[in-house]
Amino acid sequence: MNLDDLRAAVDSVDDRILDLLRERAELVGQIGRLKEKSGGPYYAPEREDALLRRLVSANKSPLPETSIRAIYREILSAMRALEQTITVAYLGPRTTFSHQAAARHFGSSVKFQPERTIPEVFEAVERGRAGYGVVPIENSLEGGVNATLDCFMDTAARICAQTFLPVDLNLLGRVPVEKVRRVYSHPQPFGQCRRWLAAHLPSAECVEVSSTARAAELAASEEGAAAIAGDMAAAEFGLPVLARSIQDATGNVTRFFVIGRQDTRPSGHDKTSVMFAVKDQPGALARALEPFEKSGISLTRIESRPSKRRPWEYYFFADFAGHSADPAVAGALAKLEGVCAFTRLLGSYPDVPAA
Repeated sequence: MNLDDLRAAVDSVDDRILDLLRERAELVGQIGRLKEKSGGPYYAPEREDALLRRLVSANKSPLPETSIRAIYREILSAMRALEQTITVAYLGPRTTFSHQAAARHFGSSVKFQPERTIPEVFEAVERGRAGYGVVPIENSLEGGVNATLDCFMDTAARICAQTFLPVDLNLLGRVPVEKVRRVYSHPQPFGQCRRWLAAHLPSAECVEVSSTARAAELAASEEGAAAIAGDMAAAEFGLPVLARSIQDATGNVTRFFVIGRQDTRPSGHDKTSVMFAVKDQPGALARALEPFEKSGISLTRIESRPSKRRPWEYYFFADFAGHSADPAVAGALAKLEGVCAFTRLLGSYPDVPAA
């Protein structure tokens, strides 16, 4: 076949894809009407995870797993929008890494709602101004995000899902690197670029702001200023990239939680997050962790934070394999509650691949 013949064949395939999308949309409409009658949630992370896993496993095309997931994320997003418009809150303004993570997880067919702070993302979900929120929980280089951990101490919001975003940090500005006098960014990117800043901008003032997007906005309007942010912020504010990939280590990935007001059903590949405070007794933490060991449950993360109620009082945050509905997990959680001064189940959610 010549080029025209091949293009005609591609057009024919595209027509068939459109027909199949129409057929899928009709089926989704029927599902939506059933959900409306039963009161079930329109966003079901466990169902979407199972669907994506099945498609990746069945994929025989040359397209990689990342492409299959990205394509179907958009299809799922568009189909979900036929059932209901979903509002997703995130740490704004536009172009922050939280914005990118929200778009990566929910696709583009949702209403994105920027908030000024991480506590305001939680508040938007709790008060019903948003159906869901996307908040950073930990970075592969810097560890836990304290603002998010602290919000879980008092929130009624539940963790519904998790998503991962590879983070590539650039220095943005309108002046050469040697003329940069001030650098703006969020505390996390500053922590991830310490060595680069010490080597290339040892005399520059580093100013922490609420987000990487706010940093880019300030750098765009101030002479001699630069920002540490991503490509999306550079495009949004028209800032040239002065230096690319300035993070101190490769494999820079941030993990995000999707929070909502619903519990996620088991997917078969789940993780659970819990918060607890131990009694002021010798060996209290060891006793708190013992139920997981005896039940053969793998703890994947544990971190402490000051309670901010009394000096030297701490809460512990832990992630572990399994769903709270699993008998072994439910038993371990019951035993944890029996030996701790305080426990709170934050949520169970599909354990999706890390980027």
